[in-house]
Amino acid sequence: MQDAALRLKSLVEQLLGAPLPLRIRAWDGSEAGPPAAPVLVVRNRRAVRRLLWKPGELGLARAWVAGDLGVEGDLYAALDLMSGLLWERGEGARGVGEALRDSEVRAALRGLVKLAGPLPPAPPAEEVRRRRHLHTKRSDKRAISHHYDVGNDFYEIVLGPSMVYSCAYWEDDGSLEDAQRDKLELIARKLDLKPGLRLLDVGCGWGSMAIHAAREHGVSVVGVTLSQEQAAYARKRVADEGLTDRVEIRVQDYRDVTDGPYDAISSIGMAEHVGAERYLEYAETLRRLLRPGGRLLNHQIARPPRRDESAYSVDEFIDAYVFPDGELAPVGTTVTQLERAGFEVRDVESIREHYALTLRRWVVNLEEQWTRAVRLTSPGRARVWRLYMAASALAFEHNRIGVNQVLAVRTPEASGASGMPLRARDWN
Repeated sequence: MQDAALRLKSLVEQLLGAPLPLRIRAWDGSEAGPPAAPVLVVRNRRAVRRLLWKPGELGLARAWVAGDLGVEGDLYAALDLMSGLLWERGEGARGVGEALRDSEVRAALRGLVKLAGPLPPAPPAEEVRRRRHLHTKRSDKRAISHHYDVGNDFYEIVLGPSMVYSCAYWEDDGSLEDAQRDKLELIARKLDLKPGLRLLDVGCGWGSMAIHAAREHGVSVVGVTLSQEQAAYARKRVADEGLTDRVEIRVQDYRDVTDGPYDAISSIGMAEHVGAERYLEYAETLRRLLRPGGRLLNHQIARPPRRDESAYSVDEFIDAYVFPDGELAPVGTTVTQLERAGFEVRDVESIREHYALTLRRWVVNLEEQWTRAVRLTSPGRARVWRLYMAASALAFEHNRIGVNQVLAVRTPEASGASGMPLRARDWN
């Protein structure tokens, strides 16, 4: 009898105490659930074993990355429905632990174990071994290499010609490349870049900000990254632009930079890797590298504050497959830490909706060249990026996470002269 889908649907609803909003299609051809809903395709018994042995987000992620689970229909709609089921159910919803005390639920689980098999499959090869979040120079380099050293050709597919891996700035319904150029120009204006100044670009990626600042504003730039592949790519771009006399790309930890002072520092999508325990050190280091009156532009993803900020919370999928050791902080915490380090925070701009638009464009880029992306990396790696970017787009759209540009100044203590314009946001 073909009934795996119905059994799965029934168990999920018993565990979560809520109707399943997706349709399920199981490996035996059976289907159950709302007819018009996106379809969660359970391709084999191995997917069930993954979920039984690791209930929740990590089990789902492992099944998706391994290809044991898939979605037919609108991926964004499916993820939206699943987020409501798994992550946004409210404080009164029954938890899995409570459900497992129910004898009928335990009996259904025993039946599924018999159906799927008793032993858990090994995690997909793309999963990073979990570690404590130390944020030493060695562990940070390893984490950055996992995320960024997957091949520059792959990132060219996802990011497009701009090769900018951070939130774009959409002034109209233009191209991704236009929006990324506008973001770089916005940062340059906030930093008041002019010919002859020195800029330090921390976490310089593939060199886009460094090249833009040198070419369009005549500044001298040092860009630092921990990724060997990024650095090699950025150096070639710099040479192709004829900017080797003004741009230097280093494989270097920001903590090892000693050739200040700089007139300005840009940190774009890098501070998420710093870690809560190291953030004050990060802010103090950047302040020391700035001259008095120098500006810092800190572009950083943020999460909402929690009631218990002493408890570390991690997104299991992101930590295991995307950004090992990455940590998000509320924007208020970031501002406080910058001020504790001696910065004067002059402007905070939220561009949350801009990131959702950016991520959706990246997903389109990946889907349009899916076969090549798989060939350049692996099927699992391509699935990781598709899920991560689509889910992140929804998180920004629903205000579960945000992104902010914080402009801070090393205001001289003696004079108090910040050098900032009297009118706020004079760069607009």
